[in-house]
Amino acid sequence: MDDLQKPSLLSGGKISRREVLKKGLIGAAGLTVLPTVIAACSTAATPVPTAAPTAATATAATATAATPTAATPTAAPTAAGLTGTVTFGSNYSDAVPKKALADIVTAFAKVQPGITVTVNTVDHGTFQDQITSYLGGKPDDVFTWFSGFRMRFFAAQGLATAIDDVWTNLTPHFSDAFKVGSTGDDGHQYFVPIYNYPWAVFYRPSLWTKNGYTVPATIADLKTLCAQMQKDNLIPFAFGDKDGWPAMGTFDILDLRLNGYQFHVDLMAGKNKWTDPKVLAVFNAWKDLMPFHQTGAAGRIWQDAAQALVKKQAGMYLLGMFVSQQFAAVDAATLADLDFFPYPTFGTASDAEMALDAPIDGFMIAAKSAAGSAGADQDNAKALIAYLGSGDAEVIYVTADTGNVAASKDASTAAYTPLQKKAATLIGGAQKITQFMDRDTRPDFAGANGMQNFLLKFIGNPSQDLNALLTQIQAFYDGLPPQ
Repeated sequence: MDDLQKPSLLSGGKISRREVLKKGLIGAAGLTVLPTVIAACSTAATPVPTAAPTAATATAATATAATPTAATPTAAPTAAGLTGTVTFGSNYSDAVPKKALADIVTAFAKVQPGITVTVNTVDHGTFQDQITSYLGGKPDDVFTWFSGFRMRFFAAQGLATAIDDVWTNLTPHFSDAFKVGSTGDDGHQYFVPIYNYPWAVFYRPSLWTKNGYTVPATIADLKTLCAQMQKDNLIPFAFGDKDGWPAMGTFDILDLRLNGYQFHVDLMAGKNKWTDPKVLAVFNAWKDLMPFHQTGAAGRIWQDAAQALVKKQAGMYLLGMFVSQQFAAVDAATLADLDFFPYPTFGTASDAEMALDAPIDGFMIAAKSAAGSAGADQDNAKALIAYLGSGDAEVIYVTADTGNVAASKDASTAAYTPLQKKAATLIGGAQKITQFMDRDTRPDFAGANGMQNFLLKFIGNPSQDLNALLTQIQAFYDGLPPQ
């Protein structure tokens, strides 16, 4: 998230997000809504002015005359000075990432001034909930998306264009892990990463110093700290799940600590059962921690939960590093008073993995777009997507949006904030990295009718019959159509 989300723009309309998800995930023939929503939500679609073509170096590929399938990459281009258009479907709807992406598109215009890029922005939640019907209809050429299972799922459905030729040039500039995360089940590449960020426990050092708190190393230390925070009239953990996905981060880290990486990814892939006693152990551990979480989470978006941390009403917040946007919006001093630590250990064999969610965001080319088949449009889309994966472009992005770290090995870290440097170290020290629940499992299971709904049920009543809840979850998964 694979994680910034706003209330649906469709709520209160004729088609709810939940209805769209239910219908849209049936297949390409399902309800096609997102293109219309994008047009309605676009900030007047931001075109990059087109100048006369120059001898700028193209980094993308020149397509062959044949029309490839989604799994057949075209030949690499060498032509400079491409001309034409690219439409760009973006879920970077919050102010900071929206500006960061705009900065990159502006920079791309200097590299390929003959290509006009039109960015169509829609809020993250709507985009994610309707992505299948969007890609099956008339999508934009390039679209923002996530690495891991979510990428592989759409590649396997023939809804993404293979970009092996782009990766011929990109491979030396990324670690093997990033290339693996960009590769579909058929061995072809479909995705270009731009950044990732860790999920961790965020806190304000000034508050902790004032109250004499120390970073907890174990779950026992964490519970002791939480109890002390309550005595000090603080909410131990800020918490909001109106967006549907934030609670997934808590499940992920508890499962990783208790059961380990392999069990977790196999559970997300449907190889392990939700009725497994190991899953029950996760929910029981979560139930013990729920009294330390901010109440009313189902009615609170993550930004409002973050304000409890900003205002020093809460002592901690488990979230992605994009939480820093809420601090940066106040002033530089407030942002400087933000730190994090990895989730404490449980004394299990999995502790040594120090696994964490560190979702990778990036870009893909839609197979059913104008650029999805061979031709000039595809050349232009590949030129854009290749530039987005360059070190220069990624530096532009993470300089504007300091809640992330660049994916490319070529991206300079000279301008990194202390938080970004620490994030890079944390990610580098993790033996195992996951992509976040709603990216590591199939979309129709993770969405509003699936795990979002089940986790909200748990949060609303942690003392319910958990075995019955897990049976419902497994029954829902088993009832999904074949992939």
